[in-house]
Amino acid sequence: MSDKSQFQLAEAASRAGFQLLTFETIGSTNDVAMALGRAGGPDKCWIVAKAQTSGRGRQGRSWASPLGNLYASLLLLDAVPRELAPQLGFVAGVAAAHALRSLLGGDARLTLKWPNDILFDGAKLGGILLEGATLDAGRFASIIGIGVNCASYPRDVGYPATALCETRARESTPQRVFLQLSAQVSHWLGVFAGEEAFPAIRREWLALATGLGAPIKISTPARHVQGLFQSIDASGRLLVESEAGVVAIDAGDVILGH
Repeated sequence: MSDKSQFQLAEAASRAGFQLLTFETIGSTNDVAMALGRAGGPDKCWIVAKAQTSGRGRQGRSWASPLGNLYASLLLLDAVPRELAPQLGFVAGVAAAHALRSLLGGDARLTLKWPNDILFDGAKLGGILLEGATLDAGRFASIIGIGVNCASYPRDVGYPATALCETRARESTPQRVFLQLSAQVSHWLGVFAGEEAFPAIRREWLALATGLGAPIKISTPARHVQGLFQSIDASGRLLVESEAGVVAIDAGDVILGH
């Protein structure tokens, strides 16, 4: 019988060649994954920790990382060219949403918020941090970091947050979440690598997205845009229907419903 206190790959992920390294406490799973990439691999390797001392989110923001939540990063070598790397964030979002919905009995309140948030009933349940680097000999490393609040969530942030412990999936441990996540990531990376590639991921992401057709405000270092959330384009950029016409946003902080 398997030890439920230990992280394990789903059987489908193992068959697909994924590997797993686990830690009690490390600085950052993304940093360890990047160091592995710079050292040559292994490819398709998950780094999972029970706690982090230097966890971070987008734009270098601190990501609280106490015991009881999931902190996982996946190293991919030459999975995509650098210019297509942002699409992996949507692959990860779709996979995470399906993994968590499976634990929540299919609850449609589990949604995705552009570009990298996982929400439950409008509150942040998790997030995705995508990083990349060109390595020696022109190889490209993509790192997909995924954090999920299982047992706790930060209370001192300027947005609603939640954890699985406050949902019908309250018994979901980080180990159980990772088992589902590893299976879904393996599946959706396969879809992404298939004939339809990103268009298939885009359709699925839009089906899981929150706020379509609703008011939206985006802040970037260069400008502020507000209007209606129309869609995402063929490369994953946010499309906003503003007074000046449709605006495409590459990155920014998003507020929905304003």
